[in-house]
Amino acid sequence: MNDKSNGCSRRDFFKTAGAAGMGALMSPLAAKAQIPMKGKVDLLATGQAQVPTRSFGKTGVQVSTLALGGMFDISANQLMLRQALNWGVTYWDTADCYHSGSEAGIGKYFAKYPQDREKVFLVSKSDARDPDGISQLLERSLQRLSTSYIDLYFIHGVRSIDELGDNTRRWAEKAKADGKIRFFGFSTHRNMEELLTRAAKLGYIDGIMLTYNFRNMHTPGMNAAVAACLEAGIGLTAMKTQAERSWFNSDQADKAGTELMDTFIQKGMSEQQAKLKAVWSNPNIASICSQMPNMTILKANVAAAVDTTPLTSRELRLFEQYALETADQYCSGCGHICETAVAGRVPVGDIMRYHMYGQSYGRLDWAREQFGKLGPDIYRNMAQMDFSTAERCCPQRMPIARLMKQALKEFS
Repeated sequence: MNDKSNGCSRRDFFKTAGAAGMGALMSPLAAKAQIPMKGKVDLLATGQAQVPTRSFGKTGVQVSTLALGGMFDISANQLMLRQALNWGVTYWDTADCYHSGSEAGIGKYFAKYPQDREKVFLVSKSDARDPDGISQLLERSLQRLSTSYIDLYFIHGVRSIDELGDNTRRWAEKAKADGKIRFFGFSTHRNMEELLTRAAKLGYIDGIMLTYNFRNMHTPGMNAAVAACLEAGIGLTAMKTQAERSWFNSDQADKAGTELMDTFIQKGMSEQQAKLKAVWSNPNIASICSQMPNMTILKANVAAAVDTTPLTSRELRLFEQYALETADQYCSGCGHICETAVAGRVPVGDIMRYHMYGQSYGRLDWAREQFGKLGPDIYRNMAQMDFSTAERCCPQRMPIARLMKQALKEFS
């Protein structure tokens, strides 16, 4: 399905929406979703509002419940960093691999306002896995960020807990002893339940950033994994909280989607703000990392965070119903299932994420860039493979075969 299946471009809508989530579109009333929460934006304008904080695991640190996701050109958004801090968004997230000068942009800010460094809970990430590589990237990040230490340092995009061995533990302990990082952990987009459960047994993980949203937060496996991390004192940061889809079927879930949207509009709340509040309904989630590349999105997200009125049980049930009715459009990150079904010859989970960025975030350029790194062997496998077994194994019942063919056409 292409972006224009409803007679208008979803990408064009994303560019003009200016809402609290990146391109979230809940058919059929998405056009009505872009509204501020009643009374909250004016409160922000007075300077009286502050984003609340929560404890971050066993660290003893309080972090803002809303974190600034840094996957955009921060160098060109210095005023927004200043405003985020004024509103109490003190958790800033970036990574060595983020494009558009994310780390350098934060470093530019700290160079101009060095007094603000101590106010920020700074997070960055390493794509490397071996200790030497992690050290090299950490030193580069410290230089880019104009700081002598990083509060929380993640190994980025972990797929298996086996990526974190004794060498990793020793590296983290030394980096802490040297004062270069305060806390250590990892981020993950897939196999979250298993990763969290096993990480809770390691004894040296301080924080985890994971895909967590209204679609996966109520599953028994996720509840058990979060409970294990809570018991172990691991701080949890939710990302991908808008639960964006890899493809769209606008004819599905009209009833649940309409009822949800009508409810939010009556409360002066956008769909995207409601999705944030659904995640905040779990007090064990310390913060939500949200990409906020402009002041409009920042303001809307802060308004949602400042309004601590919880969603009702009925609203949460509507979210669950909507998730069930649109499950086949959302990849839940259990890539080990579908990829085992294709003998590991195609990274199905990664390609589904590229679809999500292309369809829901309007980031076809990024999707093509990532897809271009897979190589000719993967493309050949995708073109020749029978994905029927993978489709039968998929808990979401996603049309994997069609989406793999679509990726070859759109991303090549």
